[in-house]
Amino acid sequence: MLRTLDIVLIVVMTAAATVTYTIKHRAENKLEEVRKLDVAIKLEEDTIDLLRADWALLTQPNRLERLVGAFGADLQLAPTPSTQLARPEELPMLKADLPVPEDKSAKDGVAAIINKTDNIATGSVAR
Repeated sequence: MLRTLDIVLIVVMTAAATVTYTIKHRAENKLEEVRKLDVAIKLEEDTIDLLRADWALLTQPNRLERLVGAFGADLQLAPTPSTQLARPEELPMLKADLPVPEDKSAKDGVAAIINKTDNIATGSVAR
């Protein structure tokens, strides 16, 4: 009896050790993936910081004035007149804000178009 119990316990212990090792190995692999992702994120953040600094350097007013002076004749640049600036209330209305036509002739026209479309889709043409 003691031998059978010992063998069963040894098998259970070996199985538990194998499962524990497998879980530990998977956790270490996932931790390595997380570390790689952290490094990639840090690299992207550093790249973004570098690009922002580069943008700030490229858009300095003194630099742009020098470029306009050097290439103004080639580009034919001119200051924007104040008449070209528009206020928000001067802009046209969005299509979503347009009022829906309420007259009967417009409704009949839309209904006729819908009927023609339905007839074409079903294969029957009304004359």
